[in-house]
Amino acid sequence: MDESHEHDHSDVPDELALRAQALQSLLVEKGIVAEASIDAVVEAYEHRIGPHLGAAVVARAWVEPDFKAALLEDGAAAVAAIVQGRVAHRLVVLENTDELHNLVVCTLCSCYPIGLLGLPPVWYKSAPYRSRAVLEPREVLAEVGTEVDDDVEVRVWDSNSEVRYLVLPQRPSGTEGWTEERLAELVGRNAMIGVERARGPEEATMS
Repeated sequence: MDESHEHDHSDVPDELALRAQALQSLLVEKGIVAEASIDAVVEAYEHRIGPHLGAAVVARAWVEPDFKAALLEDGAAAVAAIVQGRVAHRLVVLENTDELHNLVVCTLCSCYPIGLLGLPPVWYKSAPYRSRAVLEPREVLAEVGTEVDDDVEVRVWDSNSEVRYLVLPQRPSGTEGWTEERLAELVGRNAMIGVERARGPEEATMS
């Protein structure tokens, strides 16, 4: 599930990218879709929709107890002040604690709070993750470097077409007095799925 990679951007596109380009060209040529519309969607997912929105939600919950309480009670209503448009019919926010670690999966397909996290990563949609996250969640977490103590419960939540889940990771120690903007930099997409924890302050300094 490691998404780090090195590649030459001059490489020939892979088969999936070529198919997508061919389909786009055909739709534009037939007048079914305007190229400007496609550009607008791409621009939205690159700059306006993405995990930075979810990170802002988490950071606010870390510093504002009233917002956190509202978020845990009704996630969709609480995030409406931060995110424009409907995130999900129902958004359930799962708080990680010293006693509980939450992990999100979609066993049927790849249901996911796109409005908060952007497009789902490839590994989230893969059959191995969708099955193993349910059967052996601790092993899956360990493989990506997230060790969970034996006395901490690991709870797996299965998304569906009606319910989306967002993990509220624990606030890292040593971040007292930090602004929301600075705290948000510690929150990666994977932490809001539950496969990782929020980054520590020393990692923010190094990045």
